[in-house]
Amino acid sequence: MTATAAVPGPAVHFLREPPRFLFFTGKGGVGKTSLACASAIRLAGAGRRILLVSTDPASNVAQVLECPVGPQVTPVPGVPGLDALEIDPLAAAAAYRERLVGPVRGTLPDSAVRAIEEQLSGACTTEIAAFDEFTALLTDTALESRYDHVIFDTAPTGHTLRLLQLPGAWTGFLETGRGDASCLGPLAGLDKQRSRYAAAVAALADPSRTRLILVSRPQPSSLAEVARTSEELASIGLRNQHLVVNGHLAGSDVGGDELAAAIHRRETAAVDALPGILRGLARDEVPLRPFNLMGIERLGMLLGGGITASSGPGAEAPVVPAGLGPLIDDIAAQGTGLVMLMGKGGVGKTTVAAAIAVGLAARGLPVHLTTTDPAAHLAETLGGLPQGLTLSRIDPKAETERYRRQVLASKGAGLDEAGRALLEEDLRSPCTEEIAVFQAFSRALREAGRKIVVMDTAPTGHTLLLLDTTGAYDRDVRRHMQGDGRRVVTPMMQLQDPARTRVIIVTLAEPTPVLEAAQLQADLRRAGIEPWAWVINQSLAVTDTASPVLRQRAAAEAAEISTIASQHAVRIAVLPLAAEEPIGAERLLALTHPA
Repeated sequence: MTATAAVPGPAVHFLREPPRFLFFTGKGGVGKTSLACASAIRLAGAGRRILLVSTDPASNVAQVLECPVGPQVTPVPGVPGLDALEIDPLAAAAAYRERLVGPVRGTLPDSAVRAIEEQLSGACTTEIAAFDEFTALLTDTALESRYDHVIFDTAPTGHTLRLLQLPGAWTGFLETGRGDASCLGPLAGLDKQRSRYAAAVAALADPSRTRLILVSRPQPSSLAEVARTSEELASIGLRNQHLVVNGHLAGSDVGGDELAAAIHRRETAAVDALPGILRGLARDEVPLRPFNLMGIERLGMLLGGGITASSGPGAEAPVVPAGLGPLIDDIAAQGTGLVMLMGKGGVGKTTVAAAIAVGLAARGLPVHLTTTDPAAHLAETLGGLPQGLTLSRIDPKAETERYRRQVLASKGAGLDEAGRALLEEDLRSPCTEEIAVFQAFSRALREAGRKIVVMDTAPTGHTLLLLDTTGAYDRDVRRHMQGDGRRVVTPMMQLQDPARTRVIIVTLAEPTPVLEAAQLQADLRRAGIEPWAWVINQSLAVTDTASPVLRQRAAAEAAEISTIASQHAVRIAVLPLAAEEPIGAERLLALTHPA
């Protein structure tokens, strides 16, 4: 039933003769969800039958469409032919655990059942459970008769790469696996999925069935990240790729404004200097819109013709502290501890983390700046290390190899050849990386007892998975320490202690980032972690821009800042969108007390 005719409306390369499966991928915060929803609306408007699927742990498809979307296929009101579905990773993981544990409950001792449940409580189980749902959609023959196209709004780059690599990875694991499958559960339980995984691999690699739309902002770091994504996807056989540069401020929208002119020059230069691997891809540029992309009507405008902006009155930002100075002063007064920057991908956590670290070092304090984000660019942001500041990165591959050597040297030392081979087999499980990164994270927590450690974390989905691992470890330690009289401080206990850890949520003054930041705060509070402050980054509301498009966006931002100040944050700081990117110690220090 697949349709291949051109889609009516303004020319959009990535929707020309679309195949059955369309994947929107890229760094967090680049507009994948908006583009996926707008594409679904446009294709449905052309008479196609569309299923829109979110595989993002931090999905906000329901908020963007402004209608309920859940784990069951749901029609989207006002758009005939469009259905939507969100894969809920936590619900999928719970169902997956029950499929594995249910048959042995009542047969094995309670202690053995609890041990299995604990083994299946980690992030890897959540990922493989969501993967099961994902592959079912790729291989469901019933969908072929119901829908012309399935559009996937995927997770941020790190999640997406793992998700798309999993079909091949797990197929290989099943082909060679002979030992303990760790959190995957018994191999016998997965073996029956072998043919489905193979079919998923074939669908992903077939350019007549699958197209990858790589979404980026017109910024060097975002384009560099999407270039790495392109290369890695091509290396696993996914070569049918299109590039979309989203949110480019058009020259006609500058309006003689100095800030707008600087942004336009910066963005144009970034696009002109595209990384080589992206130059050969079909490319679309989607202009910056003056409105927030929420609701069917506005989403329908995203891929349409030009939108005229009225100049309107300037924005009146609420009175909130400008700059990071007051927050840095409070942190410096304590002298030690962990400062953890958290939030949606693409909101500028790396820049804010670097600015805080540079500001603390300028006050004469020893500071260690580190990141758990595989897409972070701390070295480039700093442009050199100020005195008193050390820099590191928790590299998943390096940490996994370190952990593997450590386990083989300890647990493997007394094993015979067969036992060592079995241990090596288990260490090839994808769960090994999760454990290794957690150990590195724990080392950073210990160091925070001697100096200030500023941690730039991965996008929200990654971070919550990391904290889930921390919580599982905490529960395991508490269970084993019961009754022996010893006192222990687990990593989770340290994260929950406001005297040891200060969590700063970074966001943009836009509906989706604010909503996701509020959801993150609620998740942290459920884990017993109280956020210390919010930082609103790259705000137009605290600038004096005269550009009509930017003024409209600034007015919308002011309302979001008021919501944050009145409903969410105990402490707040707002950083203006700067004419020049805040790279290097001098510009980062300017963020502490902006003019």
